[in-house]
Amino acid sequence: MVLPKEMRLKGHKSFDYIHKVSKRYRGSSMTLRVSRANPNLINGFSLHPPNKSCRCAISISNKVSKKAVVRNRLRRLIHDHLRLRLFRKSEYINRWALLSFNPGCLEKEPKLLLEECDKLLLEAGFC
Repeated sequence: MVLPKEMRLKGHKSFDYIHKVSKRYRGSSMTLRVSRANPNLINGFSLHPPNKSCRCAISISNKVSKKAVVRNRLRRLIHDHLRLRLFRKSEYINRWALLSFNPGCLEKEPKLLLEECDKLLLEAGFC
């Protein structure tokens, strides 16, 4: 399952903003970047109603796996996990999160990846 539309972070300007301004939380297989929301960077922001949850994005490079099927399976797993953890939580409204995976993360079991994701979210103050 994918993230709901109101939780998705889009546009290269928002990704550049996160890379410049964010605080990093590193794990052995992933890195979480968290920053304050900047709604002016999202295209068509004035057309959409105010956001009711935080916005998230996931970055999985070709170094993780050359096969798109494997990368998409990992992305769906994490999207579903983030949706269950963060959707419609009012205390996270003004935050953006970018989760990027390190090469070699597929050697771990999915359960361990989800536990590491939870650990990073806890460090960042999301859970």
